[in-house]
Amino acid sequence: MNTTPDPRLKAQEVAVVPLAAFDETVSVLGSKSYTNRYLAIASLSGQGTVIHKALLSQDTLYFARAIEAFGHVTCDIDHTAARIHVTPTGRPMTAPNEEIFVGGAGTPLRFLISMAGHAQGTTVITGNARMQERPMGDLLAALPALGVDATAVRGNGSPPIRVVGGSFKGGATSVSGAISSQFTSSLIINALRAETDTEITISDELISKPYVEMTLAALKEMGVSVGRDGYHRFTVAAGQQARGGEVTVEPDASGMSYFLAAAAILNSRVVIPGIGAGSHQGDVHLVEALQRMGCHTQVTDTEITLTGGQLRGIDIDMEAMPDVVPSLAIVAAYAEGTTRITNIASLRVKECDRIAAVTTELRKMGIDVEEHDDAMYITGGTPHGAVIDTYDDHRIAMTFAIGGLRTEDVVIKDPGCVAKSFPAFWQTLDTLHPNLESTK
Repeated sequence: MNTTPDPRLKAQEVAVVPLAAFDETVSVLGSKSYTNRYLAIASLSGQGTVIHKALLSQDTLYFARAIEAFGHVTCDIDHTAARIHVTPTGRPMTAPNEEIFVGGAGTPLRFLISMAGHAQGTTVITGNARMQERPMGDLLAALPALGVDATAVRGNGSPPIRVVGGSFKGGATSVSGAISSQFTSSLIINALRAETDTEITISDELISKPYVEMTLAALKEMGVSVGRDGYHRFTVAAGQQARGGEVTVEPDASGMSYFLAAAAILNSRVVIPGIGAGSHQGDVHLVEALQRMGCHTQVTDTEITLTGGQLRGIDIDMEAMPDVVPSLAIVAAYAEGTTRITNIASLRVKECDRIAAVTTELRKMGIDVEEHDDAMYITGGTPHGAVIDTYDDHRIAMTFAIGGLRTEDVVIKDPGCVAKSFPAFWQTLDTLHPNLESTK
C-alpha cells in the first residue's frame, strides 16, 4: 500500500488528464461503512479486535479517535498495513472533558450519540459547519425510552449534541427511518451494551435498507444475533458479547463506483477484486444499473468485471443506493436519451445538497438536467470542460474527475476533499493511465 502523501490533497485544484481507454484491475480501499461498523462493535465488545484492510480515511480516523476519548479502548492504527487494533484498557467508559469533534463524518457522529449513552458523565459531540446543519432529531427522540438523555445544544435537532451517559438501559423504543437508516444502525449496535433486551420499532418506512443489512451482517460476523420482523422491528437480547479476534473489511462499493463509471463512459474494461455477489453493500447494485444502460458485466463471489457498451438512458429508483447516485449521473451525461433518477430526497441532507450540486455542475458542462425535490432527469449529450466546484464533498469531486477522463479541460477544485472517504483516489486514478506508470 502506497502511504506517500499525495500533494494533490493539498492543492487548490487539479486538472484531470483525459484517457482514451483502459483495461485494468483496480484495487479499491476497504469499505468505509464496514470499517465504521467494526470499529463501533469492537469498542463495545470488551475483547481485543484486529480490523484488517480497514479504510483509513478522515471519517474513520475521526471515529477511532472519538472512541478512544471514552477511555475504555485504544485504537492503534497501522497505515502501512491498513489495520486497526482495538484493545480494551480495563477502564470504564467515561465522558471526555473536551468536545468530541468528527468533522463531516456523519455515520460516526450518529453512532457516537448512542454510544455516549454508555459513558459516565456528559459528552458533547459536534462536527464541521455542514454537520451542524444535518438533522439528528429522530435519533434524539428515540433515545429517552432507552434511558438516554440526548439533546441538541441549540435546540434545533442538529449538532452539537449533548448526551448524559451511563444510562443506556435498553427497553423498547421507536425511531423514524425516513431521514437516515443510520439512526436505526446506531441503536442496534449500541443495544449490545444495554442492561436489558432492546426492541427497536421503525415508525414509518426505512430508507437505505442495505445499510441496516450491513449492520446486521457485521454483528453476525462478530457473533451477535439480532432478531427482526422484516424492516419493521429489531430486537437485541441483553447479555450478548461480540467476539474479538480478526475481521477483514471488504472493498468499498461506493469507492468502486467511480471506476465502474470510468469503464462505462470510456468503453473500457475494469476488474474489481475482493467484492462480489455476496456483498451486503447496496452500492454493489450499481453494476446492475450500468448493465441496464448497456454495459457488460460479470459478477462472481470474488470479483466484479465491467466492460463499457453503447450507453442509453434508463429510469431508476436509487433510494437503496444513494451514495452512488452521482456516479450514475456522470454516466448518464454521456448516454443516449434521458436517465430519470428518482426517490433520492435523502441526498438533500448529505455532505452537501447532492441533487443541487450534481445538477449545477452537469449544467456547467453543457448537460441538460431537470431538477426535482427527490429526482434528477439527465439528458445525455457531449459534455464540455468546466471548472468544477466540489462543495467540500468527496463524492462530487470523485464523480466529476471521472468525467474528466473522457472530456478535456475538466478542473476539480479542492481535490483534497476526497480524503474523507478515499485518500488514495487520485493515485488510484493514475493507475488507469498507461503514460503515468511511474505513479502506480
